[in-house]
Order: sequence, then C-alpha cells, then structure tokens
Amino acid sequence: MLSAVMEDYIKAIYTIENETGERVSTSALADYLDVTSPTVSSMLKKLEERGLIDREEYKGVTLTDEGEVVALEILRHHRLLESFLTEALDYDWADVHDEADRLEHHVSEELTDRIAEALGNPVSDPHGDPIPDRDLELPDAEETARLSSAGEGDRLRVRRIRHQGDEELRYLADAGVEPGEVVRVVDIAPFGMVTVETENGEQSLPEEIARLIETVPAEEREEAPA
Repeated sequence: MLSAVMEDYIKAIYTIENETGERVSTSALADYLDVTSPTVSSMLKKLEERGLIDREEYKGVTLTDEGEVVALEILRHHRLLESFLTEALDYDWADVHDEADRLEHHVSEELTDRIAEALGNPVSDPHGDPIPDRDLELPDAEETARLSSAGEGDRLRVRRIRHQGDEELRYLADAGVEPGEVVRVVDIAPFGMVTVETENGEQSLPEEIARLIETVPAEEREEAPA
C-alpha cells in the first residue's frame, strides 16, 4: 500500500510530465511540491524500488506503466471529488483543490464509482481537467490553444484552467475567467499582459497566468462581452 505522500509524488510527476512533455527533474518536483531536493531524491529512490518510476541520472524520472495506472487512479479520485464538491455541496470551483487533495487518498473505488454515477459520469472536472473513466481511460482530448497565444479581437471560450495554486484560481474566479465562459481579447501588451473583456469588465492577466488557460474559438452565435 502506498502512503499519501507517495501518491502525491506520483501525481506530481504525471502532472509535470504531461505539462512539459519531458522527463521530470528533481528540482522541478521540489518546486512543485515545495520541498527540498534531498527530500525529493529520498522519495524517488523509494518509488524506483517499487517499480513506479524509471530514473536516469541527470535525465530525470518518468512513470512506469504501473506508476501511470496509480497516477490515473489518484486523478480519477481527485477530479471526481472536485466535481462532487462543486455540484453537490455548492463549493466554489476555485476552492475545491485543497479539499480534494485531502480526501483523494481515503476514498474507495466503490465510493468513487458511485460519485461518478451520481454525477452522470462527467468527463471533466470544474477546472476543465479530463476525468479518467472506470477503466482509467481518458476522454478524447479537444484541440485547444493557450490564451497567451491569442490575438487581439479573438472571441474565445475557456475550456480548461491548468492548476498552479489556489491564489491563481481565485484570481481568475474573481476576474470572471472560468471554464465555460466566453471572453474577448482586447489587448496584447508587448511586455506580456493579456487584457480580456469578461462579464466583470476588462481584466489584465500576466502572461504566466494566461498560459494556464486553454481555449477554443467561440461559436458565432455565442455571446461575448461587447
């Protein structure tokens, strides 16, 4: 049986590797988990001994097939819990991540399946992240583009906001930038600020925040802020 800390590391490796497309370095994990590099190295040795990661010196780590199964199980728990908290318990979408982090290690597969059934087997969580199904298969990925690469005048529907921290999510929630909303790009500043028009008015987003937001073109019939 894996400890909650081991599961946190596996989920972090999966998340970083899927974000970057590269093997995960010790320093990247240390930054992501807010721990020291020696602490990371110690845990990676344990995960390697269990056959959950493949580690190459100076090249970083990647999950083995077994490690990826564990990661997808944890993500299924986490994202279904986030969905349950928002839909059944009226949590704000920007406030569910930490709560789901605490609960994800303690729910059974049966409870997870019942939550999924009660919610109608959703394919994405409140942040737009895909939810693995009961067989741990991910839904077909929709082609999206980051808001940071948009052009002035683009009308876009927000599909996903990749999680970096609760402060970033709360910032976007207060700005009215959330999955499902349509925004219009007003200005792209040369120093990295992206200004969008939302129902809450114009919002200027730093490039590092805009890079977290995945979008698709809004349909012509869809309303966007004027």
